[in-house]
Amino acid sequence: MGGYRGTDTVAAIHDGTLKIIARKSGSDIISARINTIEGWTYGYFEARLRVPGGKGTWPAFWMMPKNFTSWPLDGEIDIMEYVGYQPNVVHSTVHTEAYNHMIGTQKGATKTIQNAETAFHIYAVEWTADYIKGFVDGEAYFRFDNDGKGDKKTWPFNVPFYLKLNLAWGGDWGGAQGVDESKLPATYEIDYVRVYQK
Repeated sequence: MGGYRGTDTVAAIHDGTLKIIARKSGSDIISARINTIEGWTYGYFEARLRVPGGKGTWPAFWMMPKNFTSWPLDGEIDIMEYVGYQPNVVHSTVHTEAYNHMIGTQKGATKTIQNAETAFHIYAVEWTADYIKGFVDGEAYFRFDNDGKGDKKTWPFNVPFYLKLNLAWGGDWGGAQGVDESKLPATYEIDYVRVYQK
């Protein structure tokens, strides 16, 4: 990992890509979460990513509302989540007051791909006033439709959301089958993030 400054560096642009690194620092595991300042309402959001593997890793590319007050009422869009104990399985999910994992109603989908941990793939979401669609490498595998009721509990997705990239370690999902600290440091590699709007 030559070229990084300091043993506690957790985010750096190196060899042309952004790397978010989870690493041990004393008795702690440290990592980074990177948020955009800007938010957008509707659009096509994509990133070209290579995810780390191993039990405990939990990289994500997701969106939260700019004017957040409470979860899950304000909504969450997970463009890509990956847990290291499920190699090559990627997830795209939305969370709302009516549809979330806390009450067993979560709306999402999974897709098995090849070489998630060794090759870059393009993860994306298309978000319109009518639907949210999740993609990997141009193939749609998740769709969530606006029910048209004007109810924030089922469709909070009509306000600006900002983008987030992070590499979590352990936690209720990433650590559900334990953690393997021999996989540290773990590197989540981001080639680009792009936002398109009509």
